Amino acid sequence: MLTVMAVKNAAPRDKDYKLADSGGLYLHVTARGHRGWRLKYRFGGKEKRLIFGAFPEMTLAEARDRRDEARKQLKEGKDPALLAKKLKLVRTTPSATLFETFARAWYAHEKPRWKPVHADDVITSLERDVFPLLGQFDLADIDEPMVIAVLKKVENRGAIETAHRLRQRIASIYRFAKASGAVRSNPALDVGIVMKPVPRGKRRPALLEIADLRKLLNDVEDAGASPVTKAASRFLALTAQRPGMVRRLRWEQVQGVNWNETAADPSTAVWRVPANEMKQEFQLREDAAYDHEVPLAPQAVDVLRAIRPLTGFGPFAFPSARSVHEPSSENAIAYLYNREGYQNRHCPHGWRSSFSTIMNERAALEAPSDEAKAFVRLVIDLMLAHTFKGLSETERLYNRAAYMSRRREIATEWAGLLLDGLPPAADLLGGPRRRYVD
Repeated sequence: MLTVMAVKNAAPRDKDYKLADSGGLYLHVTARGHRGWRLKYRFGGKEKRLIFGAFPEMTLAEARDRRDEARKQLKEGKDPALLAKKLKLVRTTPSATLFETFARAWYAHEKPRWKPVHADDVITSLERDVFPLLGQFDLADIDEPMVIAVLKKVENRGAIETAHRLRQRIASIYRFAKASGAVRSNPALDVGIVMKPVPRGKRRPALLEIADLRKLLNDVEDAGASPVTKAASRFLALTAQRPGMVRRLRWEQVQGVNWNETAADPSTAVWRVPANEMKQEFQLREDAAYDHEVPLAPQAVDVLRAIRPLTGFGPFAFPSARSVHEPSSENAIAYLYNREGYQNRHCPHGWRSSFSTIMNERAALEAPSDEAKAFVRLVIDLMLAHTFKGLSETERLYNRAAYMSRRREIATEWAGLLLDGLPPAADLLGGPRRRYVD
């Protein structure tokens, strides 16, 4: 058997040579003076060789430990050379096993699947609440009590929903790490049981009577506000789409309108919202068949015609006051409603509830059969870009019927109810104007 002194004194010779230890372990010394530990063994009737590492980086004792481990694997019927290749394949660098390092690798992997707003929310929440406490720990050293401590700190400031989202994100990071071979357990998987339950979501305030909605429009359109904000408010009310979609409406998304004509357009005007801007599952976002088409009633087209001379030279129909190249503020309409006394009574998103409630109630009174009522509910859900609960999972996937003619009828009926007695869209430009910066 070798001694430490014999290994240290192994000098190069004219040719490579070996110094045997025991159990197949030997020191291979090259003519250039490199000394490396190797193991000779037989597996499957064939002689094989396994390279451990170089001396003095790997000591004699460490080499013997590796030999003993390999001999144990042989007794179990496993080839230590194949196991070493597997370990090399999945091995990560020491820094990569730190939680923050691996979390950022997970984030980079998942980011292309997310919308920019969601991606920003994910990394911001990790940098604010998780990395300062867990970031410099090794993945394998983080346990359930540590994860719970992080989440409880977030809970204690009242951000219960954020705490639950963080638990999901930490669990996803560990699933990614486990699939990469870096860890074997997930300390965030079961800790949800000790967390505070997420409070039931509050309904957004919405007026549900046509007369009240007309008064709201009349009040805000008489207010001293930007004509762009007032026009956006009326367009939002007429289309009942999500406020963020209206803010980001680009002129190029409006189809079937001849801007050179002054009369209301025939039944061809449509607002096509690209699938990648819609609130839906990732796998549908790149499929043009899932673009959301919003039939525009003549009154909605009138709003766009009225505002086009003011904003038509930029990409957005309702741009920011700072720059024509940015959409309007997400709070502009809400601030206007609050200022006019509608706080906690009606919010921009409330138009969707108003539209759905009133038009479904009218269908319940006017539709001749239950089947007809169900069809109207389906069409209204399509108009709101909702999934109709009456369809099976297969039908939701394959039934892409647009029912555009019926949707246009409902949109026109809604517009007529809403704007009865209100001034034309051109009057919206009579308020104070802001200079739009190119």
